[in-house]
Amino acid sequence: MITSTENPITESGPSLFDALSADAISDVTGLRELYEHPGAAAAAKEMDRLTEKTRALVGCASLVFVASTDAAGRCDVTPRGGPAGFVTVLDDRTLVIPDATGNKRLDTLHNVVATGRVGLLFVIPGRTTTLRANGRACVSARPELLARLTPVGKPPVSALVVEVDEVYPHCPKALLRSSAWKPDGWLPADAQPSSAEVTLAQLRMPGLTIEAVRQAEEDSLKYRYE
Repeated sequence: MITSTENPITESGPSLFDALSADAISDVTGLRELYEHPGAAAAAKEMDRLTEKTRALVGCASLVFVASTDAAGRCDVTPRGGPAGFVTVLDDRTLVIPDATGNKRLDTLHNVVATGRVGLLFVIPGRTTTLRANGRACVSARPELLARLTPVGKPPVSALVVEVDEVYPHCPKALLRSSAWKPDGWLPADAQPSSAEVTLAQLRMPGLTIEAVRQAEEDSLKYRYE
């Protein structure tokens, strides 16, 4: 296992973002001047609960992205994955996502404890439309609830409970533009920085080698349920 002490990068002076934000759009009126208003169908498709069909979509999804913020408004998005149906639907407004073994940072859970809100994007491999859901959230360790969930690796220590107040299907354009499900459009491995190369640059630990990082990554996957 690789551990790192805090080694922040500091910068002085105004940032590029500061320069670009100086004349950025600052209100909804200015934003709407650039875009047409959404069509009737786009506005009407939002509901405050799951239908039989959207419940079925949740049951088909093997990947969900969870967006959250901390008390200061700092944003975070993290993936959660498992076999299709790993997200449990308790009723037409309540979803439960089991915890899984990870890096133990608990960023999402910290944020939910602080703010009680999340946004979800359900993805089904091979399907270009997705499902969005937003709502209240809490972290539960209730044993009878955890016993009902499909574990992802070890039995979950906790679960993310979400009460849906907005749910709607999302159009396929992003996944179509990205060719996400078309292997012919994927970049070859040698055209990308490897996971170990990215991690080594992030850690900034003198003496750490790329071989050590690769081995640590292999071990973490080999023992991913521990």
